[in-house]
Amino acid sequence: MGRVAGKVAVVTGGAKGIGRAICELLAQEGAQVAVTDVADQAGQALAEQIRTRGGQARYWHMDVSREDSVRQTLADIHATWGRLDILVNNAGVAGADKPPHEISEAEWDAVFAVDVKGVFFCTKHAVPYMRAQGGGSIVNLSSIYGLVGAPDIPPYHAAKGAVRLMTKTDAIFYARDNIRVNSVHPGTIITELVEEMARNSPEGYEAYMRGRAAIHPIGHPGEPLDVAYGVLYLASDEAKFVTGAELVIDGGYTAQ
Repeated sequence: MGRVAGKVAVVTGGAKGIGRAICELLAQEGAQVAVTDVADQAGQALAEQIRTRGGQARYWHMDVSREDSVRQTLADIHATWGRLDILVNNAGVAGADKPPHEISEAEWDAVFAVDVKGVFFCTKHAVPYMRAQGGGSIVNLSSIYGLVGAPDIPPYHAAKGAVRLMTKTDAIFYARDNIRVNSVHPGTIITELVEEMARNSPEGYEAYMRGRAAIHPIGHPGEPLDVAYGVLYLASDEAKFVTGAELVIDGGYTAQ
């Protein structure tokens, strides 16, 4: 307990899935958590749930694809709690699942607006607060598909590759400001998004899930909390000498 006590954490896409687990764990470990999302009902419910458990959390509506929304929301969070120590760039969308030659410009841009520009906007507007207070930790959610390729959802893979390299660039830029920037690369994690993909799969839900389990040497997909514990480590002072790193949480998938 208390691994991030006294810190203010902003989590994008915090209302559901991996983001929700990150919010819950950071609050459990002592952080004041700003749950940000566009899913207002789920986000508000999560913040209330965290408070009823004795944690500190508030919900803010933030559309990471819009710079004005990011700028104003981070300013409001800082004005409310007086600090911004941890930024978790978790918000993301999967996008079109078809060959690249069939993808429209609008479909491509829709993914990059959230998955890439969202990371850029949030980092851009969080860094001045972190620099002014003497440091901070930024954790970017990439994917195993920021490391290796696969024959599906091309815009998502390209976006997560961009996040991987953005992380390293920002780590170098801000190291002297004591701002650490690291990326997390999950394998298949059982979230609402994965379950929706399974339901929509031509092979059917059960076959899809069996396939997801089979590709991981450990024999099963992960859970959101598996990723949240990795984020907690990188966000905490335990990782004070870690920046520009890639934390792979994938059940051995990329070891093959």
